[in-house]
Amino acid sequence: MTPTPEKRSPARRFDSPEQEAFLSLWRTYDRLRALEDDLFAGFDLTPQQYNALRLLRAEHPDPLPTLALAERLVSRAPDITRMIDKLEHRGLIARTRNAGDRRSVLVGITDAGLALLDDIAGPLRACHARQLGHLPPADLEKLTALLKAARAPHEPDGSMWR
Repeated sequence: MTPTPEKRSPARRFDSPEQEAFLSLWRTYDRLRALEDDLFAGFDLTPQQYNALRLLRAEHPDPLPTLALAERLVSRAPDITRMIDKLEHRGLIARTRNAGDRRSVLVGITDAGLALLDDIAGPLRACHARQLGHLPPADLEKLTALLKAARAPHEPDGSMWR
């Protein structure tokens, strides 16, 4: 006589709805980021370096204080100085000292940085279409609103992301 296997209750995959939502966000980020990482690698950039260049282009021709640039990045840069060093070494940005406060370093995008962003623009639009183009515009608006609501209590006052 063969013993019958005991029926097990289904294993819980998540401890809470919050955990399920968080892990779903994390997995989504990982899948979407892989496409962007491949794109930026072709231009010898990291996504964070691209983000810094994009922010500097928005201020061009004016430079930004380094700390202001760090605050505006999509994700925190633990070593903003090293990132700026690499971009400056490639001639994509230029640093100057603030005449009014010699401790403050100003960063501005160069013509080479602007040209690189122009080169990236088309491939990046195509990447974003691969990442999220399958969603209808109304769903993208809802998703954006939900993500904004989820992070709002964790954003500092005055954040452009709030």
